[in-house]
Amino acid sequence: MVADERVSNGLLAGRTALVTGASSGIGAAAARLFAAEGAAVVVMARREERLKELVEEIEAAGGKAVYQVGDVALVEDVKRAVAVAVDRFGALDAAFNNAGSAGSEIRPLHELAEDDYDLVMDTNVRGTWNCLRQEIPVMLAGGGGAIVNTASSAAVIATGAPAPYVAAKHAVLGLTKAAAAEYGAHGIRVNALVVGTTRTEMISGAIEAVPELEEAFVARQVQKRMAEPDEIAQAALWLLSNRASFATGSFVAVDGGILAT
Repeated sequence: MVADERVSNGLLAGRTALVTGASSGIGAAAARLFAAEGAAVVVMARREERLKELVEEIEAAGGKAVYQVGDVALVEDVKRAVAVAVDRFGALDAAFNNAGSAGSEIRPLHELAEDDYDLVMDTNVRGTWNCLRQEIPVMLAGGGGAIVNTASSAAVIATGAPAPYVAAKHAVLGLTKAAAAEYGAHGIRVNALVVGTTRTEMISGAIEAVPELEEAFVARQVQKRMAEPDEIAQAALWLLSNRASFATGSFVAVDGGILAT
């Protein structure tokens, strides 16, 4: 299938999708995939040069994309990204609220700084809250939509990740369920991904600092490897597409089997 045919027949053909945390890793992989599957994509993150390169790559492949620099912890930044989707493409049909932070240090709870707690909570919890509050009104006006929030296996079990991250990702699942229950009757589906260790920039940086983490990260998994970002993006694509039309208020575990053990 040639690129033009895939775009016109893709799982997100004719839709507009917002992807946060899109400057690298899972977000960037999702933006490329969504565009290849027919979506007009708005990508949001804090690093402008990365976003610019991503948009150029998507457009060179025949896709539609635009970027908006911003931090999901700041509601005005999220407002601007949603407004770009409406102004540029006329709608917002799908959103992948993927931006997150595990914090700057891996330490026991009592040794973590207040600033680290604030960073993790503001990015993961307030960031998801900000996105939902800006995306949902536009979807209501458009007759419905689909939202996927990025959680983690740390949203279900204590994985050994820092305590604020475990708490924050539990909260992301709570927001997912609450939003799904409130807006399901209005045609808006809201689900989450419970993501296992993925070879992203954040994880690679942690391993570079502490090499023994590479083995520790996958020790509890059935599959003794890390996911590639595209593997996670594929799950987000399914949840945002009509193929997942009866899925809402739930999570899909893409975690290498850590929840099975």
